[in-house]
Amino acid sequence: MIRIYALIAVATLSLSFWAGWAWRGDRAAAATSAVVSEQATAALAQVNESRATEHEQAETMAAIGEKHEEDRAVAKTVPAAVVAELRAGTARLRHDLATCHTGRLSEAAAGAVQRDAPADLGVTVAGPAIGIGRDADDQLRACQAVITADRSEVGR
Repeated sequence: MIRIYALIAVATLSLSFWAGWAWRGDRAAAATSAVVSEQATAALAQVNESRATEHEQAETMAAIGEKHEEDRAVAKTVPAAVVAELRAGTARLRHDLATCHTGRLSEAAAGAVQRDAPADLGVTVAGPAIGIGRDADDQLRACQAVITADRSEVGR
């Protein structure tokens, strides 16, 4: 009889030990899954915030690109307009640009046509030169806008 009581006591103790071990493991798994869930939620929020920032940056860069393309389209008409204004007399060149090629011609060697050609050459060169300068200014403005937009996003 003592053996039966001892066997029941050992079985009860073993069953209690097993139940405690299983309950402890379930609690640990639940705590771990709660931590993992919180980390996943935080990571998702961070990814969404990063995507929103990337979309804002992309929209800003697209706006800068559109403005630059508009400036380039307008700039194509500038050289012809400058030449037309110079020929009409509504605009004048500075003395150094108007006479840039006249110093190269010798008065003795140049005929009347050759003496008039450098003055017209200054007018003809002025339009493309102003167009090149305007294109460079437009590109510089666009690059500065990109840098400003990028640095303002980094500072956030």
